[in-house]
Amino acid sequence: MNPPVHAGRSPMLFTPDEARASLRIGRTKFWAEVKAGRLRVVKLGAATRVPAEELDRYVASLPARAA
Repeated sequence: MNPPVHAGRSPMLFTPDEARASLRIGRTKFWAEVKAGRLRVVKLGAATRVPAEELDRYVASLPARAA
């Protein structure tokens, strides 16, 4: 099932699989980052979701790699 998208807006919440695909990391790395507190998720009942802002924050927190 695709998340609802409002007129030109990106989804506000991602499933763990969608977040992993967006970050291009594997399942083990994703859950390790969550467990370490570096990537935050929210629970909606039994469902786990990653807010879009959290993905942005996580990427911004990564160290820049020297060229």
